Amino acid sequence: MKTTRLLIIGGSDAGILAALRAREMDPGLEITLVASDAYPNYSICGLPFFLGGEVADWKSLAHRTREDIERENIRLLLEHEVIAIEPGTRRVEIREPGGRTRMTSYDRLILATGAVSARPDIPGLDSPGVFFLRWMRDGFALHEYLEERRPRSALIVGGGYIGMEMAEAFRERGMVATLVESSPSVLKNLEPELGAVLREELERHRVRVIPGTRVTALENFGDGLSAAGSNGFEANADLVLVAAGSRPRIDLAETGGIRLGPTGAVRVDRRMRTNLPDVYAAGDCAETWHRLLERPVWLPLGSTSHRQGRVAGENAAGGDREYAGTLGTQVVRVFNLVAARTGLIQREAEEAGFEARTIPFNAWDHKAYYPGAGTLHMRLTGDEAGRRLLGAQIVGPIGAQVAKRIDILASALFHGMRMDELEDLDLSYTPPLSSPFDPIQMAAQHWMKGKS
Repeated sequence: MKTTRLLIIGGSDAGILAALRAREMDPGLEITLVASDAYPNYSICGLPFFLGGEVADWKSLAHRTREDIERENIRLLLEHEVIAIEPGTRRVEIREPGGRTRMTSYDRLILATGAVSARPDIPGLDSPGVFFLRWMRDGFALHEYLEERRPRSALIVGGGYIGMEMAEAFRERGMVATLVESSPSVLKNLEPELGAVLREELERHRVRVIPGTRVTALENFGDGLSAAGSNGFEANADLVLVAAGSRPRIDLAETGGIRLGPTGAVRVDRRMRTNLPDVYAAGDCAETWHRLLERPVWLPLGSTSHRQGRVAGENAAGGDREYAGTLGTQVVRVFNLVAARTGLIQREAEEAGFEARTIPFNAWDHKAYYPGAGTLHMRLTGDEAGRRLLGAQIVGPIGAQVAKRIDILASALFHGMRMDELEDLDLSYTPPLSSPFDPIQMAAQHWMKGKS
């Protein structure tokens, strides 16, 4: 009986999880994974903490070692690059480390090529001292610069998750940090009032924040760089980090006849199948099904990539599993605060056609008489018509269990709960950690008061 050959392109979260799940499903499957670098299954999300010194050894960022993966009888072709897909003959062209190319056949294929850093249209983006942070090699290049040059100042272009985490990393190194964001507030996927809370935290730790400003030019100036932007912005820095988001890496998909969706990412169904027979896609290169919106979106998150990878691997090995969908649940630490969201914010809910209402609500994270109580800044978004929970945002101090609480709300969203049903949840209580009604239940009660 002929052995089925599964070829996976991409060695980050989705690709590795697909390989491991396929192996669980079919011990006899011939699995080959092609990765363009030498670092399969490393936590890219951990790079800011390595660069800031909180994680001492970059090797500890590995979810699994190469030996762990190969122990599962998965063949790794590291520092190999797939340069073309021929779906008609079920072959791919691979460039080896020395530059020689060869053809390899497959029976089933999983595309897990991830995303690439967005490159805004800024003259001077390729100047020495300008960095991006997407892959391990990006982290190594920046780390080497930090260790050898000992820069004293950094300019960060972009106020999203990476931008804020790197602002903290640079401050941990004693550097002067300036963060420039084109939107009116940092972390624009939160309501602006919560972005203002985060800006205050950044500035409290002496990060200069310049919102509503677009960097328009970079130029080498002496040993560093000079930057110019809108609203008369000018600054000098020893290095520049561009953290302006990402876009799906779809070059192979385009040339291989794999259909793209309206988001610009690979179009897949809920079984992670593309338009081509026996070709799947997962992770940051692919669209994802949104559980609330009930349509494909592009949400490049590590958690999403893990789940999509397992679904793709299971189905490529003969299974029949559907991806349950994403809610865009996210969390980030900003110095002594934690910010999290799940579901839709007011603007997104309105654009989706919901009769949405968002209420602000602040509460102590635990009983105020117990020492150390901190403020939770919350926003709950619900549908006026059916009282259905649509989304939630929380900003609060480390130790206030922000991540736990957003996960409760994400679970409620996943199961389509109404606002009044949140009150019925049997949640844990002790004075040092919560209240008899948890703050998220208080917020739901406050939202319900607006109903007549």
